[in-house]
Amino acid sequence: MTTSLIWIPVTLAAAAAQTGRNATQRRLTETIGTVGATQVRFLYGFPFAVLALAGMALATGERVPGPNATFLAYVLTGAVTQIMATALMLSAMRERAFSVVTAYTKTEPVQVALFGLLLLGDHLTLPMALAIAVATAGVLLMSVKPGTSLTASGTKPVVSGLASGAFFAVAAIGFRGAILSLDEGSSVMRASTTLVWALGLQAAILLLWLGAFDRKALMASFAAWRPSLGAGFLGALASQFWFIGFALTTAANVRTLALVEVLMAQAVSHRFMAQTTTRRELFGMLLILGGVALLLLAQR
Repeated sequence: MTTSLIWIPVTLAAAAAQTGRNATQRRLTETIGTVGATQVRFLYGFPFAVLALAGMALATGERVPGPNATFLAYVLTGAVTQIMATALMLSAMRERAFSVVTAYTKTEPVQVALFGLLLLGDHLTLPMALAIAVATAGVLLMSVKPGTSLTASGTKPVVSGLASGAFFAVAAIGFRGAILSLDEGSSVMRASTTLVWALGLQAAILLLWLGAFDRKALMASFAAWRPSLGAGFLGALASQFWFIGFALTTAANVRTLALVEVLMAQAVSHRFMAQTTTRRELFGMLLILGGVALLLLAQR
């Protein structure tokens, strides 16, 4: 595999780690609540990100890149919009079925491609655009069941879900912009540095928020530190790979290939929840795989 295609196994590793983190985080939600479990990925992931950066600096002898004004603007944008995206997604899920909200939020690759083109000048070819459209259609097909209306619960969940996807897209562009704006260091060093800043900002923001508005959830997340460490480690590992992917290629490429996470989650559901696959879901999977195949062919 050529160096230019290293982002492919990196993104697949990120999707696998994120699937594990989601499963762990889902169990935490039952004990410390949704907001507390969300905060865990940042607070408990931050120390692992710092250790990874320190280990990398020692192993390679590289200096940790210093921040500049452009970097700080991008990383703060990414950190804040990722939190907002998560909050909007959870808000929509309270009013609408999980699967339908997933369909809204998974429009992210389309929005990433548009924001990437407008804000970073990331090139988008016709085959890449087709790949994004096909893979996204597959997710929509898997998420929206027969007889389910997208607007049955009104427009609020629709707006929240689409806005969530948009903020996730802006977050991805913000993190890629931050990585590219650093003046020195290898791709991996710049990605790791950006991750430490992002998780540090997000942990600080949520600690202040929970301290002011939901101390019960904050205390519960401290009490559940042992399982939270596992979720934090997997979250930091997934983010480490996501950020390396952003350093190596466009955010649109990374987030489109990341849709294989839907297939991984489906496999986990079958393994541990004994769920069956419908023909509709199978066709959606084939579309996702077809979109991913088109994306990979477009890289040649």
